[in-house]
Amino acid sequence: MAVFVALGAFLMTLAGGWTAQRVTDRRHLVLGLAGGLMLGVVGLDLLPEALAAAGTEVHGVPAALLLFVAGFLLAHGVERLLAARRAAHGAGEHARTPQVGLTAAAAMVAHSAMDGVAIGAAFQIGEGMGVAVAFAVIAHDFADGFNTFTLTTLYGNARRRAVAMLCADAVAPVVGAASTLLVTVPQPVLGGYLGLFGGALLYLAAAEILPEAHHRHPAGPTLLCTVGGAAFVWLVVGVAE
Repeated sequence: MAVFVALGAFLMTLAGGWTAQRVTDRRHLVLGLAGGLMLGVVGLDLLPEALAAAGTEVHGVPAALLLFVAGFLLAHGVERLLAARRAAHGAGEHARTPQVGLTAAAAMVAHSAMDGVAIGAAFQIGEGMGVAVAFAVIAHDFADGFNTFTLTTLYGNARRRAVAMLCADAVAPVVGAASTLLVTVPQPVLGGYLGLFGGALLYLAAAEILPEAHHRHPAGPTLLCTVGGAAFVWLVVGVAE
């Protein structure tokens, strides 16, 4: 049942990526929406789940929040390192580095796989819990597919690479759900991962996606798309609860 339900996440992820491809003539609006979706996913979905799953504290601070900060700094460090290496080869320090886009998309794929694990684990608890978790995952996988394609292409990767990462992101929940037939992921490990991933995702949204969205374009419509993206995630989380 868990694997069958995860097929819904597969289709929703592809729908999100297809949408991102079709609106390339309004790239600044696409990026504004992607930034809002990413902000909403981090603040309203990932962090609450991470805090609930990884309940331990380290020197008075929840472990999930420490890993959240670590994820932000890790993403910043990786981007600066790749940019410096590119500058050393004459491309300019601020040039887009395709490796960053691929790394971010790979993190999205890993996150989608963990979504599938969450579906499988919830069905092990009970059918009602499984359906509730599956609904939440399927609803926000549209944003995952949208962001995976957008992140990959934003950093200068070819369309075929973006499509490949999108397909991997779509398959990941099914693989994750199937893996729960063999293994069980401890809750603290899952919570720590969500915190780390959330920090990296917030860095990409705040430092890369949103500045690019507002570059040389009217701020009003783009800002509305950003607010709308965050509000959409809020609606999805509220309905799922």
